[in-house]
Amino acid sequence: MTRDDILTAALTLLDEGGGQGLTMRSLATRLGVTPMSLYHHVEDRAGLLRALSDRVYAGVLEGAGESADRRSEIHAILTRYHDAVRRHPQLTLAIFASPEAFAGVTRQITDRLTALLEEVTTQPRLWRDILIDHAHGSGLPPSASLERQEEAWTIQEQYRQSLDCLLDCLAAR
Repeated sequence: MTRDDILTAALTLLDEGGGQGLTMRSLATRLGVTPMSLYHHVEDRAGLLRALSDRVYAGVLEGAGESADRRSEIHAILTRYHDAVRRHPQLTLAIFASPEAFAGVTRQITDRLTALLEEVTTQPRLWRDILIDHAHGSGLPPSASLERQEEAWTIQEQYRQSLDCLLDCLAAR
């Protein structure tokens, strides 16, 4: 059993049963090992969630800092984040329920957005929270009921359009 095996099984459990479905005991049962053997790879449930978020959100900051256009970078980060939230909504909800799991890549995403917004507004934390809450609000509810690819594309496109509106409002200030 490898750390990758653990993370793959944990993400599957989370996607299938939500935050309550992911316990060290249920994960061990899924993998056919004892719960104690998991602690050789992850320190606890919060550590497991941090590792999962690092895996799921790894591509969100791809290319960060390469563009001089702050608006485009903010848009790209938030679009990739929204896509990850839509794919694995239960992970986002589990992180909400376990604040100690907020670290690693999720912290880096927040910090990068804050830094970018500091360059374009006098209220960077307020706008960061508005934009991230918008990604959550748009990404979490619909994902539970999405069955068809066409619906997923529509939600993705609606999110991009609404994000453009919010960024236009920010630019106009």
